[in-house]
Amino acid sequence: MKKATKKEIEEIHKRFVERYSDAVTELEYKNAYELVIAVALSAQCTDKRVNLITPALFKKYPDPQSLANADIEDVKALINTCSFFNNKAKNIIKMAQRVVEVYGGEIPMNEKDLQTLAGVGQKTANVVMIEYTGANLMAVDTHVFRVSHRLGLSDDKTAIATEATLVKKFKNDLHALHQGMVLFGRYICKAKNPKCDECFLTEFCKTKESFKV
Repeated sequence: MKKATKKEIEEIHKRFVERYSDAVTELEYKNAYELVIAVALSAQCTDKRVNLITPALFKKYPDPQSLANADIEDVKALINTCSFFNNKAKNIIKMAQRVVEVYGGEIPMNEKDLQTLAGVGQKTANVVMIEYTGANLMAVDTHVFRVSHRLGLSDDKTAIATEATLVKKFKNDLHALHQGMVLFGRYICKAKNPKCDECFLTEFCKTKESFKV
């Protein structure tokens, strides 16, 4: 697959930032605690579905203290329409327990500390930081992975490697680029039937057919 040239990368960067500089996550949350949970639940699950589940969960468990003491079966029942809900229920309770025990009930706001929480990997930590603090970080979900391959920005095999490549190539405005690539991949550059007639990057597209992820 052909790779994007330096000049193309600059233009792709510019267009994404122009169009998506104010973009934010579609997950609904009121504070850092709710954001961490929403992002963790959104793994292999749509934001739409997460937004249907979380109001009841947050109402019953409005803070880390209450969730830390929650009954796992009750939490499972509240999130059971989400993929991998058994595992996610276990993780968010453990996450809340650590936040209470180690961080005094406050969600820590740096990537390293966030990654010590159950169910929070590099991608989740970065998404939380990007969204909550506007951090200059990149996170790669299926949309970002697909878009970066179709545009010839990356030919990496994993999300983590793709993230490193995008950070190196884009360098700045990463929070806007992340949010933009997610929305672009979700609504325009879709896995099946991409809306090429609505695309503002058609001249940089290397492969809409072969990359369906």
